Amino acid sequence: MVVLVPEPDGRVGKITVSNSAGSVTMDKANQATIIKDQMTLPSEPEEIEKQAIQDIFSDVIAIQPLPPVHFIIYFQKNATNLTPASVKVIADILSAIKERNSTDISVVGHADTAGNKDYNLKLSKRRASAVSNILVKQGVKKDFIRTTSHGEENPLVKTGENVSEPRNRRVEVVVR
Repeated sequence: MVVLVPEPDGRVGKITVSNSAGSVTMDKANQATIIKDQMTLPSEPEEIEKQAIQDIFSDVIAIQPLPPVHFIIYFQKNATNLTPASVKVIADILSAIKERNSTDISVVGHADTAGNKDYNLKLSKRRASAVSNILVKQGVKKDFIRTTSHGEENPLVKTGENVSEPRNRRVEVVVR
């Protein structure tokens, strides 16, 4: 049995289940198909009750990892100083790490396009390192943190060259 369940935010994707006999596509929440064997077409999708899904798959659901949590920390212009609002986000990150007992944390630095590319790459590295160091000082093991940077290459807000955009001066933290 294959069941299409919604994402935690309620969105529903689409899945095609195939074998030698053919395929069926499911695109509605809680649809299920049964595959008897390789030579029999999967059954037509039918919606099943949430409780039935829980009853059938409770062991799998119990060990399913939580979805990653994403945080964005913003910085002052041409600096590694966090904005006042972003200082408060550090506590949320630390709470998520503790709640999940996380050993897989990504810290990715970014910069806006003001200045040259080499400088912005170095600045984004310094920003990522600054956040990583804050987390380590708060008790997160350094081995649990993967720090990278993109410079100005992956802006949150697309701009032209030499544009000072506060939302692009950021570090993205993902806690898994």
